[in-house]
Amino acid sequence: MKKVLIGLLFIVVAGLAISYKLLFSAAVKLDEKSKLIYIHTGWDFNQVEQMLVEKRILAHPLGFRLFSKYKKYDEAVFPGRYRVMNNMNNAELVNMLLNGRQEPVNISLHNIVLKGDLAGIIGSKMESDSAQAMSSLNNGPFLKQFGVNPTNVLALFIPGTYKMYWTDSPEMFITQMDSNYKKFWTKERRMEAAKAGLSPMQVSILASIIQAEQSRYIDEKPIIAGLYINRLKRGMPLQSDPTLVYARGDFFIARVREGDKELDSPYNTYKHSGLPPGPINMPEPSSIDAVLNYNPNDYLYMCAEADGSDRHHFSKTLEEQNKYAAKYRQYLDRKRIER
Repeated sequence: MKKVLIGLLFIVVAGLAISYKLLFSAAVKLDEKSKLIYIHTGWDFNQVEQMLVEKRILAHPLGFRLFSKYKKYDEAVFPGRYRVMNNMNNAELVNMLLNGRQEPVNISLHNIVLKGDLAGIIGSKMESDSAQAMSSLNNGPFLKQFGVNPTNVLALFIPGTYKMYWTDSPEMFITQMDSNYKKFWTKERRMEAAKAGLSPMQVSILASIIQAEQSRYIDEKPIIAGLYINRLKRGMPLQSDPTLVYARGDFFIARVREGDKELDSPYNTYKHSGLPPGPINMPEPSSIDAVLNYNPNDYLYMCAEADGSDRHHFSKTLEEQNKYAAKYRQYLDRKRIER
């Protein structure tokens, strides 16, 4: 009897030792400090386990399976983007996945011109692809709740870097951007917009044009804003070359020609007075604030300096403008820039 008890005790101790090793010893063996894994929506436990084995993450697959069954993770798989750390044990790994402790993704929004650019960024950072993102950006009834439409939706996005989860939908991202938009448009900013005779949307549209005109020298932005506001108040067409480039959809144009000014488009600010129907890019906060804090001047015209510096000469009269425009055309000719 004593030998039987000793044998049973040995079996129990051995079982406990094996269980401890399977569950609490290092189960994740990586060549690096950590590794990201992606569990897609709709996956079951077998697919998760297969992925972990194929990526050579699990040192003890049996322990992972046993602890998953014990914690019932095999019955409730949560999709997501997870960071697996080297030397994690099976208990830590299963608990992380079971609790859905995802690592957020950073979505950086800068230098965006078209909705397609934005959809591409969303599709590259989240589980949803770019086609799904574009569908959301074109969903008029959905966008209406945020006071925007498919034409002017870029104004809803304030450039910056935002944290989201990989499994968040494009609609969730847009909703988050609406929350950020409301925080950005403080009472003070809205008051400044009203003083300029503009709505927040109009400010964003004008800011996008200013940004396209001058993205290098921030000090010129308030001057350009004042010039365009002067034109808007007088009912003069803005006559902004970047709006023609946007209308053509050829963003490699370095020289606008007279024929471009006849283009039939609501974005042609040579043919149509007032602002275009939507922004021609996603304006940075500095461009928006340049409109809100515009320089009150008497300028009505601007022309790029004929030295390649990307700075501008500002004029009050058409006569002066024509003089500088001629110099700039000569500069382009010398550089053999035709388009």
